[in-house]
Amino acid sequence: MKQITDYSNQYILTVSCKTAPGIVAGIASYITERGGYIAELSQFDDKISGQFFLRTLFNITPDSRYTFEDIRTGFNTLAEKHGIEWAMHEVSHPTKVLIMVSRFDHCLVDLLYRYHKGELNIDITAVVSNHLDLQPLIEREGFRFAHLPVTAETKQEKEAELLNIINETETELVVLARYMQVLSDNLCKQLHGRAINIHHSFLPGFKGAKPYHQAFERGVKLIGATAHYVTADLDEGPIIEQSVLPVNHAYYPEELVALGRDTETKALAGAVKLHTENRVFLSGNKTVIFK
Repeated sequence: MKQITDYSNQYILTVSCKTAPGIVAGIASYITERGGYIAELSQFDDKISGQFFLRTLFNITPDSRYTFEDIRTGFNTLAEKHGIEWAMHEVSHPTKVLIMVSRFDHCLVDLLYRYHKGELNIDITAVVSNHLDLQPLIEREGFRFAHLPVTAETKQEKEAELLNIINETETELVVLARYMQVLSDNLCKQLHGRAINIHHSFLPGFKGAKPYHQAFERGVKLIGATAHYVTADLDEGPIIEQSVLPVNHAYYPEELVALGRDTETKALAGAVKLHTENRVFLSGNKTVIFK
């Protein structure tokens, strides 16, 4: 049974715009004047790009005459004044997440565990796979399972079916939990900024088959995994989270594989949590993250 966390009366505002004076003061004043209490506020002024990023968590005091909808609707005036791109979310509304898998189950099982423990504020809309191996596990957990076997001939058709599921379920985030198929350029563009993949190394090293055997042959001293947004450039999207473990000459390939599973689950879960808490901002091919 999923453990429920009380997120009532918590709201998140995220802001990005060109750097200019008065933005923080304007936002803080706007929220407090409407009975909002700012619990967290993080900001970053990127001196290279000239972009400003801000995330604030606030609640509304009981004696306020403003509702959340009042505050969200009225923010447009301030946003237009400063040229702000923004979003305002109710934390009590979990992010709708679709998970994609192939045959490896470790990332899926870890996400399901964290979901049941209430560590991830998500609603799993479906699990999609190009194989049937994990169907019993997924259906035993009570989630919708969709089998979309992909070949070169069926790729376009199956990606269209996938998009139908995403749209039908109003999925907000797609998580590739060791899904071993390359998404088409067109699909990557449609999922821009809302699809996360896990890669079995520090990008862009050790691509292809048997990455941990490659690591063993090179005598690496660190192994790790990288969670990143999906782009048309394979495994080169903006990085969200990385996890590492020290190793040495005494670790054989099978041991590196086992340790690698740990880094993959940790990095992927961390990235999903950061994204669903609205802590990640895209900035070109990089990310700004408020932890």
